[in-house]
Amino acid sequence: MRIVALLRQSNDLGPMSAFARSPLTAILGPTNTGKTHLAVERLCGHSSGMIGFPLRLLAREVYDRVVKLKGANQVALITGEEKILPRDARWFLCTAESMPMERDFAFVALDEAQLGADPERGHVFTDRMLHARGREETMILGSEALAPMVRALLPKAEIIGRPRFSTLSYAGPSKLSRLPPRSAIVAFSAEQVYAVAEMLRRMRGGAAVVMGALSPRTRNAQVAMYQAGEVDYLVATDAIGMGLNMDVTHVAFAGLSKFDGRRRRRLTPAEMAQIAGRAGRHQKDGTFGVLTLDGDLSAEFRPVSGASTLSFGRSSGGRTGRGFARRRKRSTWRC
Repeated sequence: MRIVALLRQSNDLGPMSAFARSPLTAILGPTNTGKTHLAVERLCGHSSGMIGFPLRLLAREVYDRVVKLKGANQVALITGEEKILPRDARWFLCTAESMPMERDFAFVALDEAQLGADPERGHVFTDRMLHARGREETMILGSEALAPMVRALLPKAEIIGRPRFSTLSYAGPSKLSRLPPRSAIVAFSAEQVYAVAEMLRRMRGGAAVVMGALSPRTRNAQVAMYQAGEVDYLVATDAIGMGLNMDVTHVAFAGLSKFDGRRRRRLTPAEMAQIAGRAGRHQKDGTFGVLTLDGDLSAEFRPVSGASTLSFGRSSGGRTGRGFARRRKRSTWRC
């Protein structure tokens, strides 16, 4: 099933419910809806469990949280880079590729399952959707775009929609020197990440850098530095969009195209929405915009053919989908 079809199809995700009625549930919604937090709560409520994540850094973040609740000797972390496997471990936090499928768990969850449509990693996420099951409860977490796929592949699953907790607003272009504190600048190459970080060091005193190419220790230290408030700016690749829970109030795009391993292409509306949605956590509203370098726009949200608004993507279902349309004046919309 093509991702474009998933993005354009509008679907009612069903009513909200406090507790799922089915042992297999799909919790779908945009960013900042508490999906991962819910899964961690359910994980800790079972005698054993496992969650598969799209990023090593996200698996590490949740691992640290669960260790505080359960103790280091009860919790395992398995990624392509790190393996912490105590003999008595009952709760496992893994990247999707590293999930030990032969083990038996009471609870299993898969985060960002819409990556089943990804050309490179899609086969892994699709396999986990179809085969990763907990004895007592299984959760599939993802965006609203996943709803048609869940209905087609998992007809017995209960779909629960979750609305975003806060409002996301388009703030327009901004110079690097005028970015508000607690901003994340998203770039799409290592060269651009380091160039922007160096400019921030000169102008604003420093910035944290988060990229997949960094070692786990360095990456974790950079995240901790930003979260502790030692620096007010974060420069990252688009991996930040895959569920990292950072204290970000504004996201600035340094570009709107990336090299996907085969060609350089413009970001899809879903990718833009996923990244911009990192701004604003829980009840705190967030903003996003584009970065201007040397007086020039490094990225621009272009008009959609035949439309009177500038489109930044469109929510693909649920009662909360009001889209990302920017009128002539600054506007606010929920997503």
